[in-house]
Amino acid sequence: MNQKIMNVVGARPNFMKIAPLMAELKKHSEFDSTLLHTGQHYDEVMSKLFFKDLGLPEPDIYLRIGSANHGAQTGKIMIEFETVVEKEKPDMIVVVGDVNSTIACGLVAVKQGIKLAHVEAGLRSFDRTMPEEINRLLTDQISDLLFITEKSGEENLLKEGIEKDKIHFVGNVMIDSLLSHLEKARDSKILSDLNLKSGEYVTLTLHRPSNVDSKEQFLQILNALSEIQKEIPIVFPIHPRSKNRLNQFGFEDKLKEMPGLLITEPLGYLDFLKLLAESKFVLTDSGGIQEETTVLGVPCLTLRDNTERPVTVTQGTNLVIGNRAGSIIEKSNKILNGESKKGRSPDLWDGKAAKRIVQVLLEQNF
Repeated sequence: MNQKIMNVVGARPNFMKIAPLMAELKKHSEFDSTLLHTGQHYDEVMSKLFFKDLGLPEPDIYLRIGSANHGAQTGKIMIEFETVVEKEKPDMIVVVGDVNSTIACGLVAVKQGIKLAHVEAGLRSFDRTMPEEINRLLTDQISDLLFITEKSGEENLLKEGIEKDKIHFVGNVMIDSLLSHLEKARDSKILSDLNLKSGEYVTLTLHRPSNVDSKEQFLQILNALSEIQKEIPIVFPIHPRSKNRLNQFGFEDKLKEMPGLLITEPLGYLDFLKLLAESKFVLTDSGGIQEETTVLGVPCLTLRDNTERPVTVTQGTNLVIGNRAGSIIEKSNKILNGESKKGRSPDLWDGKAAKRIVQVLLEQNF
């Protein structure tokens, strides 16, 4: 009898992590795999575009949860997901990353006595003010299988009392997606659409509460951008949270003073991958982009005081520089003056992580 595996996604960063795993599971008749989308960040147009770009099948189950405060959203996901689980009775539930859907569906799984696998386990920023850090810690504590992307993950999990035989170093499924789609992304017309030239612009992403929820802090970053955009264009595919805060804080006039800052709507996966790959450097507060720029060999300045992905700093192109204007300007100018950091791809970031995960699943008797 086939093993029923339910794969869960909740927000766009999850799509790139689940796509290669779904593709690999379908190669094995031993598994009956389904895809559930909680709709935690519900944007039908963007979701469809990402699913199309990544070759993901339409979700078998779509919960359409929508945005809400952390507690309300997590609770609503649990209520809806429990109903699904009681009906579908999967043998294993696979969750990825660190969004609210990850911990919500993980809790339902273990309370129902269903095996739980966490892809991208063990990452730690050691900053418990970050909601994602809480989601990571709790999900790892209740998981039966923990698939890690870098060796720091194993060290963290062992210190937290996780049994070694539950931990599997498999590489990075998000890099599987990147490597398999990079050639196709090269054909994207996004640069010509935005009137940009390869290597002659900066890509910016910004959405962390620590950066955009404080008017004073957001202004610090805008002041830095104001200086940098005088030297090189900055492309900013704007996150809905950041867009709302810009309007709320009345920063419209500030933006009008920056002709070199190009704000766009969120982009599809292939367009954004093209944008990243051809950037002079990247300014970000995203975890995943630190990994993608490392593999692409593009310098990355992380506007945070910490990172849960230390291998992108020790081996990759990433520098964690904080979010004060002076530091952002200084480090950006160094890159513009030719002092960019070099790096290499970390171990097992070779496009075969999903294969390794499925091999582990084949060896499990669940």
